[in-house]
Amino acid sequence: MQCLRCSWCCRNLAVVIVDDPTKEISEDNIIFHEGKGVPCKHLRQLSDGSYACKIHDEPWYEETPCANHTQIERKDSPCRMGVYVLSGGTK
Repeated sequence: MQCLRCSWCCRNLAVVIVDDPTKEISEDNIIFHEGKGVPCKHLRQLSDGSYACKIHDEPWYEETPCANHTQIERKDSPCRMGVYVLSGGTK
């Protein structure tokens, strides 16, 4: 799935995240992000209005639940939720 950086998932999905990005993934460095409209602590807004994750470039990021989030369509398909959110909820 191609993330469109709309931030919906990072605000609304419950997921286990890394607490301290200066450390690697370990049992004592994971916390529960509840979602419910609260942004993940690693989410940042870019100057163009899109969003990005502060830990995307970490070598261990591919092991996180966020990196493994997907949808039914092909791997290179745009995220359906992102398309909906960025269209103002009209598609």
